[in-house]
Amino acid sequence: MHDASVHATLDDSPSHLLHRVLQIALEIYSAELGDGALSQRQYAVLSALDGAEGLTQADLVKTTGIDRSTLADLVARMAAKGLLARERSVSDGRANLVQLTDEGHAALADAAPKVAAADAKILELLSPPKRDSFLKLLRKLVHARDGETSEDRPEKAALKAQKKADKSEKKKKSGEDKPRKKDKLAKKLKKLPMPDLSPGVTGEDDERVHAPEEKTA
Repeated sequence: MHDASVHATLDDSPSHLLHRVLQIALEIYSAELGDGALSQRQYAVLSALDGAEGLTQADLVKTTGIDRSTLADLVARMAAKGLLARERSVSDGRANLVQLTDEGHAALADAAPKVAAADAKILELLSPPKRDSFLKLLRKLVHARDGETSEDRPEKAALKAQKKADKSEKKKKSGEDKPRKKDKLAKKLKKLPMPDLSPGVTGEDDERVHAPEEKTA
């Protein structure tokens, strides 16, 4: 295959193009924040916790989109650096609540303007009229995928099945599942013998009702 054909194929591949866009975004991010700064994922975790009284690691998975195992490792390393603090949830002893420490707040405050500058440089690659559309499309992709995967979660499927069962039970109690009166009447009519309505039929079996003859004076 010629190089031109390969190039054309890659230019039509959304996965390849998104990967290239991610590489460009991370290069700009690293250039703005410098060596040894927060990674993009670390910044996402700090941002998600900013202003929150305490989120579980499951909450952070939903908010940031980082997979569970990666997030657990990330939180552990950030806690070791003093950026995060963890404590057992009072309402759920199996869950850890994650909070920002003073060092975490300071790191977030230092990184925020640099991240904003990186985001601005990324959008500057597009003309102003296309920037809002670009962001809307990215949000649409993320939200569409989040909705799709949430339907696959066992707890989501179980909840959906329970709602369906409750709805069916409610219909039975309200009588919506009973046959309608018209349906009952139609069934009765089918069982009744029907008279012969053919014209000109006479004889002893003719049980049709005739109008009485008028008497003449």
